[in-house]
Amino acid sequence: MIVRWETDHDYVLIHVHQDMFGDWIFSRAWGQIGTQFGGLKHQLADDHAQAMMWLDDEATIQTSRGFHKVLEADDHSPEGQDAVRQLSLLDGDY
Repeated sequence: MIVRWETDHDYVLIHVHQDMFGDWIFSRAWGQIGTQFGGLKHQLADDHAQAMMWLDDEATIQTSRGFHKVLEADDHSPEGQDAVRQLSLLDGDY
């Protein structure tokens, strides 16, 4: 699952997915739109439920900060694939 929030200048993108070992990974990218300023962090969740709880928490935080959800897509959809490619630009090992 890919979810992206934006303001006029900033973005936050979350990618919840399983790695090749079956572990659930919660990836969070953030930065300024149109620049290379930002970061990327990966967290290992205990299970899918924990990753989804973190996603719900992130939605609450971003909404409270004035961000608006602009994308919610499956990893394998064209929109999701495009978002994953954008993440790979931030993390060469992705």
